[in-house]
Amino acid sequence: MPVVDYYAVLGVVLQASQDEIKKAYRALALQYHPDRNRGNRQAEQKIREVNAAYEILGDPDARKTYDRMRLGYVEPMVHRRDRDPDPEPEESISPSVVLQRMEETLREESRKQLFMVLIRNTQRIKEELGIIRERVIRAQGYDTFLEKIVMQRGQEVLDELVSVELKQRRERLVDVAVEMVCSAVPGSFRGEEQMDQVRRSLGQAYQEGWIQGYEQACELLYERR
Repeated sequence: MPVVDYYAVLGVVLQASQDEIKKAYRALALQYHPDRNRGNRQAEQKIREVNAAYEILGDPDARKTYDRMRLGYVEPMVHRRDRDPDPEPEESISPSVVLQRMEETLREESRKQLFMVLIRNTQRIKEELGIIRERVIRAQGYDTFLEKIVMQRGQEVLDELVSVELKQRRERLVDVAVEMVCSAVPGSFRGEEQMDQVRRSLGQAYQEGWIQGYEQACELLYERR
């Protein structure tokens, strides 16, 4: 089963340091640079792959997420005969299950991502809790951690809390996730419309994870009054 392997694209091992990854990228970028390969379509494709690989592996945080996506998601999808000397008849993989598993992976990654950002800024969390507390009391007359209102506030303020860097990382990782899903079930998602649906679904899961991270950070510091 083909799997997105950016380490192989750059020709480095899984344990490669960031410096080794950078050196490998620079060497390949020079080798396949358009100015040195005019009219060479294979070189054009290769430089796109090299750039995509470095976009992920060159970012330490995105690399960690990519590693977890590969090891935690792709490996269990390997056919039984690749790991079992006496394989049972191979079962087909449901595209919906594959997509759901990748959504869960992205949701969990983005939850941890925003939680860690917010937990370093406790003053902002306290400010958010003040707004949430006012809305809860107005809605029901007493203070409690009302999940519905917390999530609504999270959706309102998400764009403010998520940096441009985090948004760019989301786009890169969603692109990788789309490739992984399509590699796991070749031919199941065809045409631009279906691919766009997969991308939207994975992007939505990533955003839901951010909101869950917001909720978790607020709940950690919440004190009933």
